[in-house]
Amino acid sequence: MSNLITVDNCYVTLLSLAEGFRACSPPDIRSSVQCLQAVLNLPLDQYTFAKTHLQLGDLLMRFTSNTDVACKHLEDAWQLAHNVPGADDIRLEAIAMLAATYERANNLKRTKELLTKGLESSSNRVWWHCKFLFHLAQIEAFEHNYAAAADILSAGAEFAQMSGASYSRILFLLSKGMILMINQRLNEALPVLSLAQQYVEAWQGNAAQKESLTLFYLILQVCFNLNGGKAKSAKQSLKYLQQMMQNSNYESAAIEVYPPPNGDGGFHWMSKEHICILVFLVNVLHSMQAGYMDRAQKYTEKALMQIDKLKNQEDHPLLNTFQLIILEHISMCRLVMGNRSMAMKEIVQAVHAVERDYRLRPRHVPVLRSLLGLYCMSMNNDAMAEFHLTAVLRSPTAASELKILASLNLSIVYLRLHRYAELSDLLSKLNPDTIQSGSQAVKAACSYVFGLNAFFHNRINDAKRFLRNTLQLANTEELNRLTSCSLVLLGHIFFSLGNSKESMNMVTPAMELATKIPDVHVQVWATALLKELYRLFQNHVQAQSMEQLHAKFSHQVVNDCQQAYYTQEHSFYINWNEEA
Repeated sequence: MSNLITVDNCYVTLLSLAEGFRACSPPDIRSSVQCLQAVLNLPLDQYTFAKTHLQLGDLLMRFTSNTDVACKHLEDAWQLAHNVPGADDIRLEAIAMLAATYERANNLKRTKELLTKGLESSSNRVWWHCKFLFHLAQIEAFEHNYAAAADILSAGAEFAQMSGASYSRILFLLSKGMILMINQRLNEALPVLSLAQQYVEAWQGNAAQKESLTLFYLILQVCFNLNGGKAKSAKQSLKYLQQMMQNSNYESAAIEVYPPPNGDGGFHWMSKEHICILVFLVNVLHSMQAGYMDRAQKYTEKALMQIDKLKNQEDHPLLNTFQLIILEHISMCRLVMGNRSMAMKEIVQAVHAVERDYRLRPRHVPVLRSLLGLYCMSMNNDAMAEFHLTAVLRSPTAASELKILASLNLSIVYLRLHRYAELSDLLSKLNPDTIQSGSQAVKAACSYVFGLNAFFHNRINDAKRFLRNTLQLANTEELNRLTSCSLVLLGHIFFSLGNSKESMNMVTPAMELATKIPDVHVQVWATALLKELYRLFQNHVQAQSMEQLHAKFSHQVVNDCQQAYYTQEHSFYINWNEEA
């Protein structure tokens, strides 16, 4: 009996010392590891050995670079716990930690093998089974296997329902809706999101969980409308989202409880701090689509401040993703506003972010090539614009909507270069009546390019028909940039036909919208027309005012173009040719 007490006392002492060394400031990890290794020399049971190996693996993984040794301890924990009663959590946690380790090493094949083993042995442990399903779906989504990810999440929702895990079921449904949206399967996403909304509204459980689920749903609802090119339809959900975020008082810790009392919950899709950034990001996306560049800049500044604040506290990969998406959108915003120099600097920042993190490359390299193509178009460098935009079309990882937008811009390049054979080939795939896109904004943009092409080929009636279709689509959802571009082009057409009154009716609201956005290129175009129109109407005061504005905007564009041309970013990155 005394020997048993001595062994127990030794074990407790070594465990206390290990924790003390780990918790001291700065942590003494070497001494902590030595204490745990000493435990393995005691005559203890298999359960304690398995637990100690797990502790060693966790310690080495978190505080050292001894990944191989850490993995060996985790594998030992897994094997030792295999047939030990009551050691299921040790075995499953070892599998989860090994899977996370191989994922960080980009060995996704081994990661999926481990997660599959975890699923095979966790059907009676609800929380662990759900955790493995979420992780496996995440890996499949990362590899762009969206159909497989959606199937896994469907299986998770069914498992959660059978297990009475209501919270997890809603989380699976919302996650499935998100994956379907990423995969542009909007028609399939809608019923999934509607079902999830019903369950969220009927939720009677933990208040913090309900708030987290509601925020998740509202963000998806806004993004669903934005993916559909429906900025106006997104406004109401965005308003609710902003109000909820302002009044939110739950803490992430109220949700992150392990093990959860009833096996349901204990995890959620995103921390509150990250949700705050995401809400700013969603506001940027909405402002860009609706054509409010000043508002997009305001939310960009707020998001970047929050990201910098969190980066001082943690090194979470999601922060890099947020920052990258924001840089991509704000650079586009600068191009619209005529600030090429700043746009190129932000594109280069995004390039550096992609070069630092291989995980960001597949999805974001094509986006950056597209932005470089737009930048080159704004610099009247059509050859380099074609170089980047065709790279997007060749990319196996570029999203279908991105390829459509690249094709539309490449069409304008070919139109400017009078390369009508290539233009005709592109336009044959971009017919607004038949194009495979769920986005109203994309269809409106296609119609605009068709109108522009018809105008250049002197098919005036076709041009007016396409542009009026663009206006109808754009006005319905308050897509102000497309509206202003269509109005000024229609105004140009009516001016060329000698219909000054109708031209004025088009160009005046185009100028008002362009000023509101602000879009310097439409401002240059509109003021050029307005100065001539006012002369025709004998309004010399207004004609002179428009002439001065036209000179101002033109000077601004030329100066900015020259400044951008002489920057280091332009010299080094205009021919960036990275592949995803």
